[in-house]
Amino acid sequence: MNPEIDYYFTCISPFTYLGHRAFLETARTASARVNFKPVKLARVFANSGAKPVPERPVCRQDYRLLEIERWARKRDLPVNLKPAHFPTDPGLADRCVIVLQEAGEDPGEFVQRALAACWAEEKNIADEVVIADILTSLQHDAEAVIRSANSTDVADQSDRNSDEAVERGVLGAPAYLLNGEQFWGQDRIELLAETLDSQSGAQ
Repeated sequence: MNPEIDYYFTCISPFTYLGHRAFLETARTASARVNFKPVKLARVFANSGAKPVPERPVCRQDYRLLEIERWARKRDLPVNLKPAHFPTDPGLADRCVIVLQEAGEDPGEFVQRALAACWAEEKNIADEVVIADILTSLQHDAEAVIRSANSTDVADQSDRNSDEAVERGVLGAPAYLLNGEQFWGQDRIELLAETLDSQSGAQ
């Protein structure tokens, strides 16, 4: 049986951006199914004890920027350390992920483009036009996806994702759960890959 990875993230997270492609490649290599579970990060932080960026000590804020810069260089990704539209509301983008997955589509490339829109392209992912352009570029029916994303059912699923993340002790974004074991942070992708490889060899 192929492994399954529960992927907790939000489309506004810089560390999700830095690790997204590497994570998807890791999952593909292991023939793992990815369950995309966008969450409301404020609720996850409230449970895990983490603080929003503006509430952190200046030394931690400065180190965060250094880590983003380092990992962008390592992952060979363009990045704006202080993007024009951060923070902003990722709710619409996150809910579009839910819609795409429920429709049987792979939302991986949509997530990548939404992340890049904020962290590399100086676009506001809270802007419906920006999200519609991304969807259209990927050959999705942007109007239909956004209409579904604004429905009560999808909003409820978004809440359930966040509730589930809290119940499972998710610490932040991104977090990858394999058989209940949490790998928190994009700098844990290599450890996730090693665990997938060892489990494959044991079968």
